[in-house]
Amino acid sequence: MTTTDQNPGHAHVPHGDTLDPEGHNTLNPVGEAEKTWGWFAIFNIWANDVQSLFGYSLVASLFISFGVSGWTAFAALIAAGLFTMWMVNLSGAPGEKYGIPYPVLARASLGTQGAKLPAVLRATVAVFWYGVQVYFASTALALLIRSLTGATGGTEVLGLTGIDWLSFLLVWVFHIVIFWRGMNWVETFLNIAGPFVYVVMIGLVIVLWQRSDGQLLSATATIFANPEGTFSTEFKGFVAIVGTMVAYFAAVMINFSDFSRYAKDKPAMVRGNLAGLPFNMILFSALALLTTGGAAVVFGEEIINPTEIVERTDSVLLGVIAAVTFFAATVGINLVANFIPAVNGIANLAPSRISFRAAGLITSVFALVIGGFWTSFISQVGIGGFVNTLGATLAPIFGIMIVDYYWHRGQELEVDDLYDMAGGAYHYGNGWNGAAVKAFGIAAIFSVATVWVPWFAFLSGYNWVIGAALGGLLYALMAPARRTVD
Repeated sequence: MTTTDQNPGHAHVPHGDTLDPEGHNTLNPVGEAEKTWGWFAIFNIWANDVQSLFGYSLVASLFISFGVSGWTAFAALIAAGLFTMWMVNLSGAPGEKYGIPYPVLARASLGTQGAKLPAVLRATVAVFWYGVQVYFASTALALLIRSLTGATGGTEVLGLTGIDWLSFLLVWVFHIVIFWRGMNWVETFLNIAGPFVYVVMIGLVIVLWQRSDGQLLSATATIFANPEGTFSTEFKGFVAIVGTMVAYFAAVMINFSDFSRYAKDKPAMVRGNLAGLPFNMILFSALALLTTGGAAVVFGEEIINPTEIVERTDSVLLGVIAAVTFFAATVGINLVANFIPAVNGIANLAPSRISFRAAGLITSVFALVIGGFWTSFISQVGIGGFVNTLGATLAPIFGIMIVDYYWHRGQELEVDDLYDMAGGAYHYGNGWNGAAVKAFGIAAIFSVATVWVPWFAFLSGYNWVIGAALGGLLYALMAPARRTVD
């Protein structure tokens, strides 16, 4: 379908990409009228990303799984937040400046055709996490149903009870309803869910405090203490936790232009990232730690799943409020951090033929399979290696993209050429930038080797950073600087 001039303040794009439900172009630059996200909206991207049920379980497990003191774990979480903030400010700047999404930005470094490779890889990661988060959100709905009805769900089928399956299918349909209405609904969803989650988590801490007869702090202090820890074990644990959290945010670091393109201006993006990452890491981690400590006292074990903690409190009111809140937070971040990258990546394969809604339905079908079989199959076959492999494969793309934009092009792009699929500065003769492809291939092989080859096991915690640095370095050596704008 052809487009009219919907991009005031940006260059007119000669070819037709697909339109989203609001009439905006899916891949073309957004206009000034669409750049409405202030710092609070950016903040809530990260608030919901950290606050999801999977994020809670991950953060809570870090305090009890790495054999380090709580202070070391906290320091590592803050360091990971600061590092991620720096990275997304770099990768999000071109999206904010030109209003372009990640698949289009990737055309500058890999070529108009070559960019389909990283876009598909990023979409694959996004689709996987989309399906997993649909499952995690469905556990919150299942909690709500059990809290209101007292039902248990009955016999398990493929690892899920009848209530679990009903909840999963309802959440899956709910996601489709939301994305069908467009990005404005998603932004509103985030802005409500983000702050409310903290209210509920604080309420949960208060309930556990009361039921622990004031022993919550002492239990938390026990988790913080590590009397047998040495400098070596603390340092190794610090590095491992930083690596884990960087890997958790790695995919968003690459495609942050998908979100920053909606920011009002660069200061809004920077302030939102500053408030959204270090602040959220500190606050959410503290609440997760207190909740885990309280659960250890009240229930006699360290529980890292908040829905299980809420179920054991036997409070119908708290169960209903918590279920609605965790559901909202997980759905919100799933739509933004996983759905949008997947849709943009899939649409980029055939921009004129795959619409926003068609790409969304394709994403949803894959999510139905991945999420539906999470507990019965995927979680039993070493999915961590699969995810780490995809992350390690994507890492060199980040380094190549950053070197290309900041060093080779001096932060200047020709927007028209980004959409010229038959020629222009980013076509490189055949649509592929040979230097970038070679740098990507070599760096990706080494980065993936750190995941699977025993000889490189000591580098596994650094695989994303190594892949990004190596990809950028090789690209800098192989490709000449190209300033497209004087």
